[in-house]
Amino acid sequence: MARQSPARQRGIGFIGLLFYGAVFACLGVVLAQAFPTVVEYIAVQRAVDAARQAESITDARMAFDKQADINDIKSISGKDLVITRVNEKNNVSFAYQREIHLVGPAYLTLKYTGQSK
Repeated sequence: MARQSPARQRGIGFIGLLFYGAVFACLGVVLAQAFPTVVEYIAVQRAVDAARQAESITDARMAFDKQADINDIKSISGKDLVITRVNEKNNVSFAYQREIHLVGPAYLTLKYTGQSK
């Protein structure tokens, strides 16, 4: 029976496997916490697009607030929108940030901006 020398063996050791598993687990936890903020951003963008169709600035804010209640948007409200009238149409833009607590004093800050299409 031929024995292979240790120099020719390849693969990952147990300690390496534990290290990579811990890194992927931490990444998974951060991504799992960040994913709902991305879903909320998509809902905000849709609500802003709906608010653009309103006749006046006040109606646009009310339309956004109605969509925010339906889609459970908590990060921003109608009063936080920047609405300008250009050629009889509303141009709605927004900016907000979300903080995700990681560990101890460490936070992940996500900044979202956008405008109506």
